[in-house]
Amino acid sequence: MYTQAEENYLKALFSITLEVGNEEGVGTNELADYLKLTPPTVNNMLKKLKTKELVNYEKYGKITLSDSGRAHAVYVIRKHRLWETFLCKKLDFNWNAVHEIAEQLEHIDSPELIDRLDKFLDYPSFDPHGDPIPDAKGKIKTGSRKLLSELKPGAQCRLVAVKDDSTAFLDYVNRLGLKINSLIEVVDTVDYDHSMHIVVDGGSHTVSKKFTDSIQVLAV
Repeated sequence: MYTQAEENYLKALFSITLEVGNEEGVGTNELADYLKLTPPTVNNMLKKLKTKELVNYEKYGKITLSDSGRAHAVYVIRKHRLWETFLCKKLDFNWNAVHEIAEQLEHIDSPELIDRLDKFLDYPSFDPHGDPIPDAKGKIKTGSRKLLSELKPGAQCRLVAVKDDSTAFLDYVNRLGLKINSLIEVVDTVDYDHSMHIVVDGGSHTVSKKFTDSIQVLAV
């Protein structure tokens, strides 16, 4: 029905809109930077997506997903996160090794397979990285999460999700002894570079602003 490239664009548009909380749309350069592609390449694909009525787009204007485009983006994300959950829970893959495999599996177009996978996994709400899994109707659970960077010294929280699921970042998270539901204590922050001193399971670490902006937590 749709090519892998088309699905990746839809997923990217949905993710950017969700991250920045801007329903007015995404700029072409913003999308190109996110996908690590050139603006002319992105413009060519946007023309195709517009022809298929998956996006609302005028040259030099903002890009938004149509209703059908949003629905398909959520469907691809649902498949991706269910496959990640399957790989971790049933095949014992580490959470830092499943993203690239799920990137391939998410393009299998079989709603029946995905519904059976969901049932087999007992209808999980979150993937191994703490991201919510859309249900069969496309609904996504939201919660009162915060970024670790938003917390003040003395705060305690639990890690509930990571915004960066790259292998390099997850390897670093593992080295700090962190995993989903780990308890984190914020000891201090540095005004100069906004780095943060944290304690995890008795171990003390100084982490960068880039790191704390990629960790989602719930206060305890």
